Amino acid sequence: MSFDYSHLPREYPRQFLPANIDLTDLNGLKELFQNLQNRTVHSASDLEKWLKDESELASALAEEQSIRYARMTCQTDDPAREKDYLLFIENVEPAAKIGFSQLDRKYLGTPAQKNLPQEQYYVLNRKRENNVALFREENVELEKEETKLAQLFQKTTGAMTVLYEGQERTMQQMGRFLEEPDRSVREKTWLLAESRRQKDKDTLNQIYDQLIALRQRIAENAGFDNYRDFIFRKKERFDYTPEDCFRYHEAVEEHIVPLIHELDKERSQGLRVEPLRPWDLAVDPKGRPALRPFKTSSELVQGCVKVFDKVNPEFATKLSRMASLNLLDLESRKGKAPGGYNMELSEIRLPFVFMNAVGRDGDVWTLLHESGHAFHVFAMRDKRFPYQYRSENVPLEIAEVASQAMEIIGGEHLEGTFYSKEDAARSKREHLASIVKLLAWIATIDAFQHWVYTHPSHTREDRQDQWVRFRKRFGGAESWVGHEEFLRSQWQRQLHLFEVPFYYIEYGIAFMGALGLWTRYRKDPRAAISAYQRALALGGSKPLPELFKAADLPFDFGPRTIEPYAKELHDVLVHR
Repeated sequence: MSFDYSHLPREYPRQFLPANIDLTDLNGLKELFQNLQNRTVHSASDLEKWLKDESELASALAEEQSIRYARMTCQTDDPAREKDYLLFIENVEPAAKIGFSQLDRKYLGTPAQKNLPQEQYYVLNRKRENNVALFREENVELEKEETKLAQLFQKTTGAMTVLYEGQERTMQQMGRFLEEPDRSVREKTWLLAESRRQKDKDTLNQIYDQLIALRQRIAENAGFDNYRDFIFRKKERFDYTPEDCFRYHEAVEEHIVPLIHELDKERSQGLRVEPLRPWDLAVDPKGRPALRPFKTSSELVQGCVKVFDKVNPEFATKLSRMASLNLLDLESRKGKAPGGYNMELSEIRLPFVFMNAVGRDGDVWTLLHESGHAFHVFAMRDKRFPYQYRSENVPLEIAEVASQAMEIIGGEHLEGTFYSKEDAARSKREHLASIVKLLAWIATIDAFQHWVYTHPSHTREDRQDQWVRFRKRFGGAESWVGHEEFLRSQWQRQLHLFEVPFYYIEYGIAFMGALGLWTRYRKDPRAAISAYQRALALGGSKPLPELFKAADLPFDFGPRTIEPYAKELHDVLVHR
């Protein structure tokens, strides 16, 4: 993609920043920060004007970084794009962090701040107090190195390809073959892809070792014994603790893992294989050909537009608008970073969706998911300040409700858009089964990170041993005999571990909300969508429990909530 954003609509004109400012000009940036730092603020109205101007600067910088990140991830083998991104990370971002930290202090120290409506500004005040408590200037350089290491992970994994049937294929493209009924094809392609991953095993271990050491130093500089405790504060997890996460792990082990083993038993019987192997987990257990819902990204978008039109025509209009504005990059290709994401362009307040579609059933669900994030951006774009409308200020736990609920609700409308009645039912069932496994995978990744960062001096062997223990605790019935080394480094496939540490339990928390909205949608679609939109429109303006309450959802992710959903999923999925 060319990523020419000059054509995108500018519906929120600048009032403070020059129209043609070069955001990489450090002297120009310094003047803007000094203007805000030195400005006299007498009254609450003066302070609100100051906040609007600060917001404008924050949004412009965030958007510039987002555009450079998107360009780089869409083509990780383009040196020019890499250089542009690293230029911003190495020079602009550190200066901005220091500047905004000073502005946090100015805001909190301004007497007029006490005259602002305290309920309206509660979230902002709490956020800024937390920022000031955690900020250490010596960590700015360390965080820059952390970001560069995450970019090296992307570059390393984005370059992973194999030659199969005369064609060079990405890891995502190889995943298609795991859905083939021919078991020999599945085994051959799985081994080929995993062997390729092993070639970079040591490189990725080295990157992760460096990241762990950096993150431990960051935590200690901020006065914490370990990075886990630091990141809980930095992620503003004011409403739950590590102990709540452990209760989630225990509830998954008690109520979800047994369901996984029941589903694996059915799969083993259907495939007539014993034991299941890692290459047996994506194929249809009845031996039917893999679902291939689309051939091109255009077909994928058109199908999802039809799905959303059935959920709420407003959603269909929004996805169509994104497509017309070239805000979708969906197809897998060599050099493209792995995974998928939705990214807000903070100044124009529009979303961009990135993914690696190859024509699989899972790609439909991915676009439904990322579209939910995009609808969140649209829902809150008219809020006044970034802490209300910018995605990075919305609690991730509710942000993932936006995506996961739209994913599951959209899945009610696949018939006539992508599939026949029979195939739509099959896709929905497979997806619900994948959610069951994902709930356990979330527990695995989260428990692994708790261990990694509370044992920062561990060795690579320790880390791999611990990974295997968690996989046995939360995993399914498949056998890895003969391929134990592949299992020991399996965690390297999870980009969150490298790029966004401790961003994973949010998915588990959000699934409790998403399943609640889905259950209501099947009984009263209008009420469910109304609750969904009500919560999304609040942006980041309320504390997390209040955002869940706005959607008529309890904020709970322990046994009390997991057990009934496990029973409901069991009733839907287990053959009787």
